[in-house]
Amino acid sequence: MTMMQESLFEATETRQEPQSQEAAATGELDSLRPTILECRKCRLATTRRSVVFGEGDPHAGLMVIGEAPGADEDAQGRPFVGRSGQLLDKILLSVGFERGDVYIANIIKCRPPENRNPMPDEVEFCKPWLMKQIEIIKPKILLLLGRVAANTILENNLSMSAMRGRIIRWKEYDCVVTYHPAALLRNPNWKRPCWEDMKMLRAHYDKLFPNE
Repeated sequence: MTMMQESLFEATETRQEPQSQEAAATGELDSLRPTILECRKCRLATTRRSVVFGEGDPHAGLMVIGEAPGADEDAQGRPFVGRSGQLLDKILLSVGFERGDVYIANIIKCRPPENRNPMPDEVEFCKPWLMKQIEIIKPKILLLLGRVAANTILENNLSMSAMRGRIIRWKEYDCVVTYHPAALLRNPNWKRPCWEDMKMLRAHYDKLFPNE
């Protein structure tokens, strides 16, 4: 075999590796889905219409994590599909991400009644499902939307102002904290700092993935 032929075969193998990894991640998520959809560990199972599993690229470098499903998400069984979801799509697109480029999930997978904050025991029961999804997807960056998501993942009680504006290392993941789209709809003045957070995230992403 000539040196050129060796190089061609090596290049082919390198291109195939990410595809096999993505297929493996897809398979693991598909295997996890039925168990989560049948979960009845907390009181939210009695009031939900849907379990909102999550969706997106199973091999994404960026994973977006919100707080909990709202009414639209509960009705459709998909994360971030209401007004907040439309704004999230615009926020991602503003720094060059299509919705399908990332993976989107929530701290808890069932809607709390009246969109109240998740109770501690609800988070305790549901958090392992999210941790398993993170383990399968293996993103490099987590975008944490809102204080509930950030406090839960980072295991702290800090304010938004104390967590925003910097890259926070948590385990093997780099985390960026910014405002939840629902908060931006209520407080448009926060859109500018959110934009600054997203520019920081994009710059960091480009350092980690220079060829994308």
